[in-house]
Amino acid sequence: MAASSPEQDSKDQTPQAQKDSPQRGLLRGTSVVGGATLLSRVMGLARDVVFARLTGASDAADAFFVAFKIPNFFRRLFAEGAFAQAFVPVLAEYRQNGGLAAVRELNDRVAGALGGTLLLVTLFGVLCAPLVAGIFAFGWWWGGNEPQKFAMATEMLRITFPYLMLISLTGFAGAILNSFDRFAIPALTPVLLNLVLIAAATVAAGWFEPQVMALAWGVLVAGVVQLLFQIPFLMHQGLLPRPKWDWQYPGVRKILRLMAPAIFGVSVTQISLVLDTVLASFLPTGSVTWLYFSDRLVELPLGVFGVAVATVILPNLSRQHAGGDPVKFRHTIDWALRSVTLIALPAAVALFVLAEPLLTVLFQYGNMTPRDMTMAAWSLRAYTFGLLSFMLIKVLAPGYFARQDTATPVKFGLIAIASKMVLSLLFVVPLHMYFQLGHMGLAAATAGQAAINAFLLYRGLRQGGVYAPEPGWRGYLVRLLLANLAMAAVLLSILHYWPAWNEWAWWERAWRMGALVAVGGATYGLILLASGLRPRHFRAAS
Repeated sequence: MAASSPEQDSKDQTPQAQKDSPQRGLLRGTSVVGGATLLSRVMGLARDVVFARLTGASDAADAFFVAFKIPNFFRRLFAEGAFAQAFVPVLAEYRQNGGLAAVRELNDRVAGALGGTLLLVTLFGVLCAPLVAGIFAFGWWWGGNEPQKFAMATEMLRITFPYLMLISLTGFAGAILNSFDRFAIPALTPVLLNLVLIAAATVAAGWFEPQVMALAWGVLVAGVVQLLFQIPFLMHQGLLPRPKWDWQYPGVRKILRLMAPAIFGVSVTQISLVLDTVLASFLPTGSVTWLYFSDRLVELPLGVFGVAVATVILPNLSRQHAGGDPVKFRHTIDWALRSVTLIALPAAVALFVLAEPLLTVLFQYGNMTPRDMTMAAWSLRAYTFGLLSFMLIKVLAPGYFARQDTATPVKFGLIAIASKMVLSLLFVVPLHMYFQLGHMGLAAATAGQAAINAFLLYRGLRQGGVYAPEPGWRGYLVRLLLANLAMAAVLLSILHYWPAWNEWAWWERAWRMGALVAVGGATYGLILLASGLRPRHFRAAS
């Protein structure tokens, strides 16, 4: 922990300092996180455009995406998922009861426990890379059907797996900053990943054979850069931990108890996506890549807004629960549900209508073919049916974790995972056998699983008396329905006169897509305004 004087501690704990975080308001915090995340996602799309040019939908591309997805899966499962959802409420409790001194003591112990565990897991992943790769890409390993692809994935996994430790520690640092309503820096940090990977693909690729190995090394370098970026801001806040190995510390033990079930409760979607990867390894070459690019487009609105709202409400809900204020707690959840619905519905409609043109504009260059875009569009359309559910999960799960209830989401998560397995069999087998669209079946099953999980989370909050919808929802949903129908009609009308996306140069594709997005967004906004919806309706929770 960075040293601080008693005067500094006293200053940090003044009443004004304690009041500062709630006064920032949910809308302001969401705007900060959403803006920073939007920049990150735009850079991520630029990164994927570069990837598409470099690798296409090839064996090497499939192998890299598996090697990249494995540490990312564990990162989302532990660092951004179970750990963050367990750590932030406990930190809020320590802050409420013991002030900054207690927070610093907790951070020291958590840093030691987390860092030591991550080191052991990383060593296991590097030494046992063939075993880990065989689990996640079972179809390539089973029977030796894809030996070259499996060998590439294993070799790259040894390079990318340490990213898990680096980015998890980065997530820990970000959770500390978020708990004190310092949202911008953690939200901006992923931009560095995209910048490093773009440099790896455009500058360093020529130094490697095969060139895709440059991307694996880029992932490792990006992990180091992101962690180092966070440290000065922790030091400035006087919150830089000094790791101490103390598994008996009450706060550490409490976080571990909350984490175990939270792994399932908050990360069902991530487990589902990994199941997609496993099943896709049995499908034709390109399936993993098609799913990756379609998932990336769904992640854009989900990451920019869904994750932003969830990031902001968790510390607020945790403080409201610790302070014994159930009215504000319910109001915060209601505000979050209205906010994500406002964005999720038009995003899903637009992605469904514009699926193939959008993919063509972004990715059909270099080694990517029109067929790749058509195949990716099928899975993108299937994913859009789950976009609202994905966002709802993000804002409903904190309603449990802020109250330190991780057992209930576990039950719901297990039900959703079991449902996903059944849905995968129902969708993948016939779609693959009759239409060669097995990857679309995986996306459809993921959307169905998300809907089941979101419904169970919502029903649980209602039945537990934790949440009840506030007045005005029926009229609000009618307004959204009218606005989305008008937007879809306008977009389809324009597409009727612009059918030849494959034939245009990149700049012509770009301005036409920009025009579609602008006209569609304007139509949606104008219909909402004409129906009486105003920005002030979303400031009530500030």
